[in-house]
Amino acid sequence: MTENLRPSGAHSTDQDPTSYPYASSYGTAYDSAPGGYPPPPAYAPTTGRRKAKRPVALLAAVAIAAGVIGGGTATLVGQFNGQDSAATGSGGAVNGTTVSQSSKGTVAGVAEAVSPAIVEIGAASSAGKSTGSGVVITEDGEIVTNNHVISGAQQIQVTLSTGKTYTADVVGTDPGKDLALIKLRNASGLKTATLGDSSKVKVGEQVVAIGSPEGLTGTVTSGIVSALDRDVTVAKDDSGSGSGQGQGQGGGGQQWPFEFGGQQFNGDTGEETTTYKALQTDASLNPGNSGGALINMDGEIIGINSAMYAPSSSAAGSGSSAGSVGLGFAIPVNTLKADLDTLRAGNGS
Repeated sequence: MTENLRPSGAHSTDQDPTSYPYASSYGTAYDSAPGGYPPPPAYAPTTGRRKAKRPVALLAAVAIAAGVIGGGTATLVGQFNGQDSAATGSGGAVNGTTVSQSSKGTVAGVAEAVSPAIVEIGAASSAGKSTGSGVVITEDGEIVTNNHVISGAQQIQVTLSTGKTYTADVVGTDPGKDLALIKLRNASGLKTATLGDSSKVKVGEQVVAIGSPEGLTGTVTSGIVSALDRDVTVAKDDSGSGSGQGQGQGGGGQQWPFEFGGQQFNGDTGEETTTYKALQTDASLNPGNSGGALINMDGEIIGINSAMYAPSSSAAGSGSSAGSVGLGFAIPVNTLKADLDTLRAGNGS
């Protein structure tokens, strides 16, 4: 029992440690307790202990709340960082495209994916030699190009991106659409291009052009689609160019002539012409790009490059034609897809 250090009688409340005479009258015996005091309870929680429990409960609640908020924050961070596993796969190609997930939306990614399907076409005729481009659409060597690239050719040689060369034969031409289909001899297992949907193309959309300007195989340029449905008029055959060169390199001939907006560019188109709706692009096109690919950022072919404006030598103030000034045209790929059966049958307009 703790010793009471206060002097006896110091306070009026001090009690004498004697038995209470009235204790037994209430039927409760305190006589057995020392000093007559009632025994303390077996468990006597103090006020201090009860207060101590409240912060513990509060901290537990805060911890639970923090856990919930933290989980939500992690989810948001994952979404902003593109870590939603349901939206993307683990590597590999993007669904429905030929561009890898890591390179999606980049010029480098498009070039890496599509360049193996773009070829250089060398056409030799009595008028000389010219260079153009083409797009491989089947593993056994079907290649789409412009009609003016191979028109009048007596021999066609195709060079792949690997440097391997093939001899090609003309399958079908359609001068009315400036399209042609050629086929490599004894080819197999070639890398093919994916044909897209030109009806979904929008002005301002970024594009990539791949071809062989001036005989520089596999040259890549980029830009945007600057207009849709431009009426472009071109010669139906090589007679309009005056030299049989088409929009190619070599022989000193003019660039492939065309009409646009009531004006003629790159020479006289001649008497027999055809007009088609074209995609306009500011991606750099130069002689030799004809027949090559205009590609969207998913690696899909959306057009076949067919005409470009180059200032004449007199306007450029030099002895040779100037390069691209950002005014190029491509035949929409949907025009090509609608014409493939006709080309494969060897017919044309």
